[in-house]
Amino acid sequence: MKAASKIVCFGEIMMRLNPPGFERIVQANMFEVSYAGSEANVSVALSNFGVDSAFVTRLPDSTLGASARNALRRYGVDTSRIVWGGPRVGVYYVERGASQRPSNVIYDRVGSSMQMASRGDFDWDSILDGACWFHFSGITPALGRDCPSICQDALKECKRRGVVVSCDLNYRSKLWNKEQAYKVMSELVPLTDVVIANESDIADVFDIRAGDTDVEHGILRKDAYEEVASQVVGRFGAKQVAITLRTSISASINKWAGMLFDGSRAYISPEHTIVLVDRLGGGDAFAAGIVYALSSGMNGQDAINFAVSASCLKQTIEHDFNLVTVDEVKTLAIGNSSGRVQR
Repeated sequence: MKAASKIVCFGEIMMRLNPPGFERIVQANMFEVSYAGSEANVSVALSNFGVDSAFVTRLPDSTLGASARNALRRYGVDTSRIVWGGPRVGVYYVERGASQRPSNVIYDRVGSSMQMASRGDFDWDSILDGACWFHFSGITPALGRDCPSICQDALKECKRRGVVVSCDLNYRSKLWNKEQAYKVMSELVPLTDVVIANESDIADVFDIRAGDTDVEHGILRKDAYEEVASQVVGRFGAKQVAITLRTSISASINKWAGMLFDGSRAYISPEHTIVLVDRLGGGDAFAAGIVYALSSGMNGQDAINFAVSASCLKQTIEHDFNLVTVDEVKTLAIGNSSGRVQR
């Protein structure tokens, strides 16, 4: 089954730098280079699923900007609507954790081309021509300056055209505080059809909390998230809410599940235990799985099973992009999790 096209994703793509393996940054004599960003990760995953996927951003007209674009083109993403201008590509550093030592992310994106974008840079009437779905995350308005208004312009045009909108809340405390996030996202989420979040985003942004749950200490009651999702639907009018449910045993081993609420019923996936290779991009892989599944017409249970399986597989892959196929995801979704060699 192939999802309807085209799906437009909007956000910032950055250069990712990480020491080899599990070295700490203070040890590093070299860094591995890759490119990533929440919405860019979604766009690549969708393209790998066979979707007509387009990514919209602003990049500097330079060799580094072209390199970021080429990282997307390598996987078939349509980059024709990228806006060229501004001073630099944003950078982030990743120090991968292990066992009891958590991973750490350091941002160097102030003054990036995307952060310096203006509302006039994006012709949404043209960009959304032929689109059936638009995806963004809370990271994009968190960049500040004109970015919240740019997102609002896009969402209003989506509503005018009848384009489905999904938003991954993606709260990042290193980009803005909870009060700022609440103010901005309270204006954007009512223009959104599908809200996507992790187990703590909704509490951080909207102060809607799951009972008997303490994410920091690995205590997570899955059924409590149905009430959380119900409140999001009631307050903001979203049609569906999808939430990842991660239980951290350590930085190396996590339990992973998810829930999809359609306004009247909650669907909860089976839980996977993951020995992590690289957890960054796991939530974006989940978002891509939800977008693909819902745009393909999957029912609620199949949709959440697909999204959780896709994101489970991503966390066994180096760097942020989810480089798996629909068939690989469906194989895991039906319970084939032995990991035996395929010959």
